[in-house]
Order: sequence, then structure tokens, then C-alpha cells
Amino acid sequence: MSLTRATLTLLAGSALAQAIPLLLGPWIARLYSPAEYGQFSLVWTVATNIAVVGCARYEFALALERESAGAAALLALCLRLLLAVTAATVLVGGAWMLWADLPVAAALPLAVMAAAASQALGQWAARAGEFAALAWGRVVQWGGAAVAQVGFGLLQAGPWGLMGGATLGAAAAAALQARPAPAGGWRGLLREQPLRDVATRHRDFPLLNTPHAFAGALQDTLALVILTAWLGAPAAGVWALALRYLKAPASLVGGSLSQALYPRLTQAASVAEGRALVRRNLLLLAALAVPLMLLLLALGPWLFATVFGPEWREAGELARSLAPYVALHFVASPLSVVMMAWGAQAWGLKLALVGQVMFVAGLAAGLHVGGLAGAGWGVSAAMLLYFGYFFWALWTWE
Repeated sequence: MSLTRATLTLLAGSALAQAIPLLLGPWIARLYSPAEYGQFSLVWTVATNIAVVGCARYEFALALERESAGAAALLALCLRLLLAVTAATVLVGGAWMLWADLPVAAALPLAVMAAAASQALGQWAARAGEFAALAWGRVVQWGGAAVAQVGFGLLQAGPWGLMGGATLGAAAAAALQARPAPAGGWRGLLREQPLRDVATRHRDFPLLNTPHAFAGALQDTLALVILTAWLGAPAAGVWALALRYLKAPASLVGGSLSQALYPRLTQAASVAEGRALVRRNLLLLAALAVPLMLLLLALGPWLFATVFGPEWREAGELARSLAPYVALHFVASPLSVVMMAWGAQAWGLKLALVGQVMFVAGLAAGLHVGGLAGAGWGVSAAMLLYFGYFFWALWTWE
């Protein structure tokens, strides 16, 4: 399947997947309070932060395995690592629940397992060119989660309803993406496999990409922790809801493009060919991002108050201040796979760590000066410098 067709297939699935929660979002915002949304968002963000590295990023090496036997062994390694990580989060979730008096933290292990399995099996399906399965997996993961959250909200389940809906959606997506079956079947993955060879061959992924990915996800976790400690759970809920909908376009376009772009970059005949592909996509993404930024700057507060209700107007003020950051993130998100394809994970890790420091510093400085909206302006200013350098480096890559 061509890059264009694969991207359009995933884009269609992602469009439906994003349309459902966007349409149900106003209802969800009225079924749950900002405080409940804040509690859920804190636990879910930690869960996804762990899930990002639940398989030590070995799942992203699946595209590099040419032989089916090697790919099956690599997938077996991924699933065994995930079981170990899930077992560890049982202790983490229990301790967090007792220490912070946060009952919903008990759901952490199941959330980690579901989210990480969906990510790993998504890469498995992408390697096999099963883009239709990937597209439906997105519909179920995001759209199905929103439907479930509405159902739980009508039952007044509180943060448990939000957590349960998100976890069920991720688990269902993992099941849909579990195709094709590996040689020997799924039960065969539980048998003895030559894991040492594939683990050693792709050791750059756990050694370099794992800290990179964890640091990238950690920025959202730290933001919610800082906001909860500084302004309380309702402010964290406002931040989480705003970012959830502001980043929806990046998830829609970025996720679809990156899963189709990554295999193409690994197969590029030369760096020049790969660089030309990256440049074309960077310009296309920028042309889409600028109108989004202008819309948020002009109408952010009115949009959020109208769509989600008056109690969420503060989320609109935050959306306005985050508009430049959202546009930059929209462009950068699908290009994050470039470092893996070009063997530049060490450089990417160093740059990402700098970016995390800049993000947290901008957030803290903005909070100190101007509260929640000030935090948004601080993040936008800091990340303008960071992403500006990142785009220049990709454009001139040698």
C-alpha cells in the first residue's frame, strides 16, 4: 500500500475516532466536574507515561525485522516485558492510592496494560500493512472510550467512569490490532523464543528511545502534578480538558502520518530522499497548523464556554495562551519518528531532555506570573525556541 493510501486509510479512521469524542465532549464535560476530570487525568496521564515505555520501545523495532520469525520473537519480548511492567505498577498503584487518598489510582495497572498493548499491537499491524485494522482500532480506542465514559457518567461513576471508559477503549483497540497472528499462533509466543538475539540487535531502542519517549510523556505528567500542587485538582482538570481537545488535531493527523511515514523513511534509498520526504510533510503540516492557531487566538474563550459550558471558560483562556504551542506540537508530533528511522536516537534523546526542562521552566514561570493562563503563555514561549531548532535541524539534516 502506498504512503498516500495508507495515510488516508488511517486518517479516515482517526477522523471518525476523533469526531466521536469531540461530539460527545460537551456531554462528558457536563457529566463530570473539573475536579473529577482532574483526578482521572492525573492517573491516566501517569498510566500512559508508563505505557509509552511498557515494552521498552522494542515494538518500534518491528518495522526493521524483515523475517517473520524475528518479528514474532520481538513481539514475544514486547509482551513479556509488558507483563513485568504491569506487575510492578500493581505496587505503584496501591501505594499511590493509600498515600494520596486517590482511590482511582487502583486502576493504574489495567490502564498501563491496555494502553501499552494497544501501542505494541498497533506497530505489529503496521508492519504487516494492516492499516484497516489500525484505523478501526483508533475508532474503538478513542470513540469507544468516549461512548463508555458517557455511559458511566450517566451512572454517576465519577473519576472511575472516565478511567474505565479510557481503559476499555484501549483494550478493545489492542484486540482489533492483533492481526495477523504470528507464525505459530498467539499461544506460540508463550513458548521458549530466541529473545536474546533480537533484544541485543535492537538494543538502541531500550537504551536510547525509552528514556526519550518517557521524557516526552513525562512533560504531561509533570504539568498535571505541578498544577494540582499549585492550584488544585479543578485547575488540573481545566488543563487536561483543554489539552485533550487542543491536541486532538495532532493525534488525528500526526498519528496517521507517522505510522505511514516511519516505514517509508526506513526504506528510503538515501538521506537526501528521506530529507525531501520530511521537508514536504513539514510544510504541509505547517500550512494546516497556522489557521488552527489563529482560530484559538481569536475565539478560544468563546468556543470553550459555548461548547463545554460556562464553568469551562477558563479552559478557553488557557487555549488562547497555548495556541502557539499547539500549532508547533501539531507539526512536530508526526515527525518524531524521523530520529528512529535515521538512527539519530542519541541526538533525539539529548534534545528531548532539553525540551522537557524548557517546558517545565516555562510552565512554572508562567504560573508564577499569571496563573493558569500565564502557564500557557510561558509554555508557548519556551517551546517556540525548542521546536524552532528541531525543525531547522530536520530541514538541514546531513
